[in-house]
Amino acid sequence: MITRRAILLGLAALLPGRILWAEAKAYPVTHIIVEKRRRRLSLMHDDMVLRRYDISLGFAPRGHKRFEGDGRTPVGHYVINRKNPESNFHRSLGISYPNTDDLAYARKRGRHPGGDIFVHGGPLATSPRRRDWTNGCIAMSDAEVEEMFRYVSVGTPIEIRA
Repeated sequence: MITRRAILLGLAALLPGRILWAEAKAYPVTHIIVEKRRRRLSLMHDDMVLRRYDISLGFAPRGHKRFEGDGRTPVGHYVINRKNPESNFHRSLGISYPNTDDLAYARKRGRHPGGDIFVHGGPLATSPRRRDWTNGCIAMSDAEVEEMFRYVSVGTPIEIRA
């Protein structure tokens, strides 16, 4: 007998990177994967992709964020540690950067690692858009960050890959 999940997984194989979002809402987001090189963020339930989004990164996207002001988006394992419905960038979900390794690296070099890294929407004020324009955050459309805000909980792991 074919189960509903088997059908959904079959559909996922046919669709480019996502299953039907209306069906996916039945599954909780267990973790988030960000692929910097592909400019893609995926909401996951175990090994199943629930939703994929195109993203923008920091203005100097290559490499791991090391210091405040370097314009890089971090690479590593973090968690969503807060949600801000009143963000200057529509809505935002905080990422737990810097972790202990990030802090140690920066302190050893007498620098500050930076912080306030978020997944967020576009700026409220109009500005010219470049492909990568944030100070190290992960940006997407306002409508997309609204979806994430609804379905991602504080404490959700986020893995940011190079």
